[in-house]
Amino acid sequence: MSRRPTGRLPKWLRRPIATAGHGPRVDALLGELGLSTVCTSARCPNKGECFSRGTATFMILGEVCTRNCGFCAVASGSGAPVNPDEPLAVASACAEMGIRHAVVTSVTRDDLPDGGAGQFAEVRRAIRSLDRGITVELLVPDFRGDWSSLDTVLSAEPDVLNHNVETVPRLYPHVRSGADYQRSLDLLARAADKTTTKSGLMVGLGETRTELTEVMGDLSSVGCKILTVGQYLAPSNDHLPVERYLEPMGFDEIRDEAIAMGFSAVASGPFVRSSYRAEGVFASASS
Repeated sequence: MSRRPTGRLPKWLRRPIATAGHGPRVDALLGELGLSTVCTSARCPNKGECFSRGTATFMILGEVCTRNCGFCAVASGSGAPVNPDEPLAVASACAEMGIRHAVVTSVTRDDLPDGGAGQFAEVRRAIRSLDRGITVELLVPDFRGDWSSLDTVLSAEPDVLNHNVETVPRLYPHVRSGADYQRSLDLLARAADKTTTKSGLMVGLGETRTELTEVMGDLSSVGCKILTVGQYLAPSNDHLPVERYLEPMGFDEIRDEAIAMGFSAVASGPFVRSSYRAEGVFASASS
């Protein structure tokens, strides 16, 4: 069952304020190293919880995206120069925070010849150089279908290659302007031959249950092994509105269906995001 928006969040989407925990130390360290996180830039509702646990999802290549997706809170505009010190800074943060499974994403950088692929690869290598025991998940853009850029990322041997399809193909013109559903599937298919692949979906943007099933089937058919499904929450009144709130039982049904399709691990719930508790999800897929 799902619920239409009424102006107030349903009770299952109201969260207590997270305890401080490691949060102040994480904030201070990120500031010292000049690092950005998608937790802050995308206004993630899980930021307090994750920071308090001493984790974060690093966002490289600046805080300004060259695309302007209707669901995303990250600023759009012209990209900043690539910072050559960033890979070592991310690796240092992983070591200082005691992270055992690092998740690294980026803004989309269509202005760069390789779409930022080289920086992703350098971050992976920098982390390995400091601690080979840290597993690394790279959440990448579509590189405009430039598969040489994807090959650059894969050459660094990430433990997980993550790329979100985000929504159903019918909604792409409004939700993911500049992206292409088939291109995203092709990227995942190419990466599946080299490493574990992962993708994520949002619900509540106007998709139907049948469309969700079709997308999950498409992802399974291209070898995607890990799936995340979460509730879309509009970052502001200027973003796409929430069309429907899915109740927790609905997320359970999606998870069960995805597992039956053959996914190795599925995280499905109102607050699930692509990088939320990624270490545990990866461990489930690897067991």
